[in-house]
Amino acid sequence: MSFEIQGTLHKKYDTESKSASFQAREFVIVTQETYPQYIKFQLTQERCDMIDAHQEGEQIKVSFDLRGREWSGKYFTNLNAWRVEKVTEEQPKGTGSSMPGALNNFPSASDAPAMEYNDDLPF
Repeated sequence: MSFEIQGTLHKKYDTESKSASFQAREFVIVTQETYPQYIKFQLTQERCDMIDAHQEGEQIKVSFDLRGREWSGKYFTNLNAWRVEKVTEEQPKGTGSSMPGALNNFPSASDAPAMEYNDDLPF
């Protein structure tokens, strides 16, 4: 399941070697909404360098996957980034959220087709 979001690059962290064969790097963006959100993403393996091309304070668009797992009765959720792009002038600024299945994507009552009521039921 893939998602995209736009925001301002707030913080970049150093790459951490979790084991001899696994490395990860985190970064945080801030959304431009009425109530801004600070959202932390993770880059892994060869993707750790992706964020180097971007400066803190820069507008970026992040494409990511939502990952969840269980370990020893605890549950963890990661936002695994797989693409980071600078926002160009042609891209709309809006809230920056494009998440399939998000609550704001549900149709409103005004979008529903007009219903015809057939009153021939016995109750």
